[in-house]
Amino acid sequence: MIKCIAFDMDDTLYDEIDYYKSGFQEVSRTIASDFGLNALDVFDTLWTIFNGGNHNAAFDAAAKKFGIVFDDNYTAKLVDIFRNHKPDIALPSDSRQVLTDLKKHYKLGLVTDGWLPAQEYKVKALGLDEFLDCIIYTEKLGAEHWKPSPKGFEILLSDVGVSASESIYVGDNLKKDFIAPNEMGFKTIWISRKNKIHLEPAPSPQAVPQFEIQSITELIDLLRKINAV
Repeated sequence: MIKCIAFDMDDTLYDEIDYYKSGFQEVSRTIASDFGLNALDVFDTLWTIFNGGNHNAAFDAAAKKFGIVFDDNYTAKLVDIFRNHKPDIALPSDSRQVLTDLKKHYKLGLVTDGWLPAQEYKVKALGLDEFLDCIIYTEKLGAEHWKPSPKGFEILLSDVGVSASESIYVGDNLKKDFIAPNEMGFKTIWISRKNKIHLEPAPSPQAVPQFEIQSITELIDLLRKINAV
C-alpha cells in the first residue's frame, strides 16, 4: 500500500517556463537600465532566444543582438539576479486541488535540485509548505547529491518514516529524475507536461519511469490502480 507520494517541483507541479519568464523580466530591467535600452525589447529578445532552444547562453546571444558585450563579471551578475529574484509564479489550480486531495490520505514530500535560494523562493511563491510533510533541497546536501544521487530520497524516506516500496516519486526529467528511485524500489511516474522544458530521452533502461501521465489530474486515478495491485 502506498503511504507517501514525493514530487519533483519544476515542470512537475507547475510549468517551469513561468519561472524563466519571471527571471528574464527581472534581468531585462537591469540590462535595459545599464545599457540605455528598452526593457520590453530586451525581454522579447531574451524570450525569443530561450524559446528557440538556447537555454545555456541566452544572455550572451541577446547582447550580440543589441551590439553590446557582457564580460564574465557582468554575466555572473545577471545569473545572480536571476537566481535571487523573487519569482512571479503561482501554483496551478489543478496541482492545488490534487495536492489538497492527496494530503488527506498520504504523506507528501518534495525532492528538488537547483540553486539556492532560488528553489526556496519557488516553494514560497507556490505555497507548497502548506501541503508538504518533507522538503529536500539537494543543494543543501552538496552538488554531488543532486539527482541522480539517492541521498535526497534516502533522507525523505527517513524523515517521513516509510519504505521505498510504500512510496511513489513523480518527476519530469527523464535524464535524472527516476534513476535513484527506480533502484531504491519506488514506484515512479513521469509527468510529461505540455509546456515542458526538458526534452532529453532517458539515457538508460534504469532511468525509464514505470508510469506516464500527461497531467497531474491523472495522478488520482493512477494511484487507485497502483493501490489495487
